[in-house]
Amino acid sequence: MILKPLFRLPQKMNLRFVKYFKLCLGLSILAIATTIVLLPTVGLNFGIDFKGGTLLQVQTPGPADVAKIRADLSALRLGEVQLQSFGQPDEILIRFPEQPGGPDAQKKAAENVFQALPPGSKELRREQVGSTVSRELINSAIWAIVLVNLVIFAYIWFRFEWQFALGAVVSMIHDVMFTLGVFALFRLDFDLTIVAALLTILGYSINDTVVIYDRIRENLRKYKRMPLGDLLDLSVNETMSRTIMTVGTVLMALIALYFFGSEVIRGFTFAMLFGVLVGTYSSVFIAAPFLILIGVKRDWSGVEKPKTAKRAEARAASAAAAAPPDLPDEDEPAAALDPAETSATAQAQASKAAFAAAQARKPGAQRTPPGRGKGQAKARSGRSKRRG
Repeated sequence: MILKPLFRLPQKMNLRFVKYFKLCLGLSILAIATTIVLLPTVGLNFGIDFKGGTLLQVQTPGPADVAKIRADLSALRLGEVQLQSFGQPDEILIRFPEQPGGPDAQKKAAENVFQALPPGSKELRREQVGSTVSRELINSAIWAIVLVNLVIFAYIWFRFEWQFALGAVVSMIHDVMFTLGVFALFRLDFDLTIVAALLTILGYSINDTVVIYDRIRENLRKYKRMPLGDLLDLSVNETMSRTIMTVGTVLMALIALYFFGSEVIRGFTFAMLFGVLVGTYSSVFIAAPFLILIGVKRDWSGVEKPKTAKRAEARAASAAAAAPPDLPDEDEPAAALDPAETSATAQAQASKAAFAAAQARKPGAQRTPPGRGKGQAKARSGRSKRRG
């Protein structure tokens, strides 16, 4: 028995994506501008990886009283102490900045924090990062994102054209800024796992964009007179079934990780969920229609143009070889010939030949066989003699 699919995506869609390009572009510009304002004012909620300090994951004997624990830890004067519920009601995360005095002072501060917790508390995890290491991690994360964009730009430029490369980079910058804006707006933890999620989002987004661009390239060769907007809509519609199936399978895995995974990877999973949706949106509504703004060339591939030029050169060479050369008279020297007269003579000869060919093609014109013509000539001469 052959199993039939319960749901089958339509193979031919006729959705108008370019029609909403201006609206989507305006919303994206507004979101990016909001992110640019949020980053210096509100800022990202950097984790221990980027800020330096100590992180403690603690399990209390009963449900944690976060307000009382915060008040007890504030009396230690360790700086800005952050408390956060973590997964279960009896688990909390405690963050405090790096203390002056080096690693020994930081270790002593962690022991003081643990002593200030309710009796019977258990330490489940401890992470400690120095300020020097945190600055290096910030620089490495920034350079990683920048270099990924540059390498992808160079690859798309080499694989397609600079118009496609520019559209791909614009869509990737859009995805990164969108994700950073959400993390800054909701004050979500931003650590090295989120940087890994951003790099993964870039790879996923460029994969979808390259598939759409490849179909656009094929259609640019196939439909040379189709308007560019209709061609982009056709290309996106032809790849839409692949996009929906890919996004659907990735989202199913990420949703399962978000709800059933541990709290440690929840930030990474949320960044991936949001980034996959934004990456698909940018590939369809930003990267493809962006080619209209920058004016992609219709003959960008350079395949048809050389073929046409080679055919024209071959035809000209064959015509020049078939045409008889114009020889000057024997009595007249070659140097005395006028180029204007020579061209006029050639034109006259060509017109006579064309007229003779046209007369020969007429239906009434019949050719006389060579043997029969001689006999008729002799007969006519004999009749004329007799008459004379």
